[in-house]
Amino acid sequence: MIISFSGALGSGKSTIAQMLASKLKWPRYYIGGLRREAAKKQGLTLAEYNKLGETDIATDKEVDEYQSELGKIEDNFVIEGRTSWHFIPQSLKIYLDVSLEEGAKRIFANLQQKNNRNEDEGLNTWQDVLASNKARIASDKIRYRKYYGIDVYDPKNFDFYLDTTKLGPEEVFQAVYARVTEYLDNKKN
Repeated sequence: MIISFSGALGSGKSTIAQMLASKLKWPRYYIGGLRREAAKKQGLTLAEYNKLGETDIATDKEVDEYQSELGKIEDNFVIEGRTSWHFIPQSLKIYLDVSLEEGAKRIFANLQQKNNRNEDEGLNTWQDVLASNKARIASDKIRYRKYYGIDVYDPKNFDFYLDTTKLGPEEVFQAVYARVTEYLDNKKN
């Protein structure tokens, strides 16, 4: 079984994907991390890399081919990425949502603790993060619609949707784990 996570910026995808992979004792793949590293190698922030991707499919193609291949050769893992659900269609597709404001506040708090995410420049307030997130969402929508004809932010593409705006990590994890357990039980029967 493969479990793919996607969703809104700051919704808790990374936290919950890590918790779930740890609980299941499965590997976790983080596509956003691969994109951040690729951006860094080119001397770009993630925002700049995404902008480049609006005219150069190569910025997405490498990680998209990687996850597509991964879905063909491996099983029993958790993957987190905007397009993972699309490139691994047999996965249990989970979408975590959050309000734009709460997502920006969460990301800003995370940046205060460790600024190694290679985000946009000048993120000095949560409002700066909010503006950056809006630009990132717009870029994502342009790229993925142009290259693949998909909307990565449409909850209809997923098997399980959860709004995390008013929930803590443990509450989100419990809801996700209950859905995963239910799915595993149904597969056995």
